[in-house]
Amino acid sequence: MRIIAGQLGGRLFEAPSGHRTHPMAEKIRGALFSALGDIDGLTVLDAYTGSGALGFEAVSRGAKHVTAVDIDKSAITTVVNNISELEVEGHIKAIRANISGWLTTNPDALFDIILVDPPYDMVKENVLQSLAERLSPLGIIVYSLPPGYELSLLDSRFKLLSSKSYGDATLAFYRKIS
Repeated sequence: MRIIAGQLGGRLFEAPSGHRTHPMAEKIRGALFSALGDIDGLTVLDAYTGSGALGFEAVSRGAKHVTAVDIDKSAITTVVNNISELEVEGHIKAIRANISGWLTTNPDALFDIILVDPPYDMVKENVLQSLAERLSPLGIIVYSLPPGYELSLLDSRFKLLSSKSYGDATLAFYRKIS
């Protein structure tokens, strides 16, 4: 896999072997970060990190710190190895945990940007809502969901900024407004 742009642009990193993780396509990653714009100095939660592609891209584009969480042992091992290979130890922390459990044990953790790309056969609305609750004021959460998925859980504290389908995924951007 390849980092698209930023300080690490063009650098390669490994993806976990097997079928349990499905890295976001480069085209969709590019669209996601293009829509986010300047993320310099922001904190990011990469929920369901898988290959770590979103977290590495965020660091490359100037994010201050990324917390990358995944339950899959192979995924976290690969992300940890990539953190070392890319020499970004001070910028990304990889955590092996169920995201729901991690949210419960870290109740004060807030982020400027939350990137959510769950396995499409495991989309749980209560977890999607819990993740949104961890946005700092004016923060942005980006959901990558199956095409046609109707996300109806966010309340008036969140404003839909945009939603676009990319074949096998739909990106939905929400801002926390209060």
